[in-house]
Amino acid sequence: MYKISSLVIIFGGFLLILSIINIATANQVNPNLVRAETLSGIASIALITIGYLWTEINPKKPSKAKLNGKEGFELCNLLTEDQKNELAWGSHQILTATAASTILIYWDNKVILRRGLISEKLFKPGEICKRSIEQNRLISLVNTDLFPGRDEFDSVLNDLPSVIIYPLANKGLTIVGGWSKRSFTNSDEKWISGWSDKLYVLLSK
Repeated sequence: MYKISSLVIIFGGFLLILSIINIATANQVNPNLVRAETLSGIASIALITIGYLWTEINPKKPSKAKLNGKEGFELCNLLTEDQKNELAWGSHQILTATAASTILIYWDNKVILRRGLISEKLFKPGEICKRSIEQNRLISLVNTDLFPGRDEFDSVLNDLPSVIIYPLANKGLTIVGGWSKRSFTNSDEKWISGWSDKLYVLLSK
């Protein structure tokens, strides 16, 4: 992208120089020439501007936040082997295939999984989690600094820059914390939602 934008700027500058040379060396200046040179100059400047703006459109990867937590994997012993295997597999996939730093599964009033960077604090759903369950929809906090009540996720991990909350019907929650602000894509949200729906069916057995 950067090479193309540079070529556009160079081409626009070249046309502008030719336009200036053309009118400067003209033997006779008439309205038609002035009109043509004006249009040529505007087009050249437009090309230069587009090329410059193109160089500015260079999305930066969000930088990882410095999160305080210990690497861990805690799984409830009361689960069946099938449930344990699904939780282990799914949480591993989310942590490796997305920008997730931590994942917590809350089911039937208790935490049944913590993985990634984890905290030893007792988790209790707050207003945002309750709203996700009541509305039965995914809630994505792309930048937790902008959301009041974000401290309810400090019991998942302190100062998470972004969080996805997905309800397991009215029985629980999948909570995934990101490494940085705006770190989750639409594909990540679909993957987390789909796996959570599968998990709900398995845990309900």
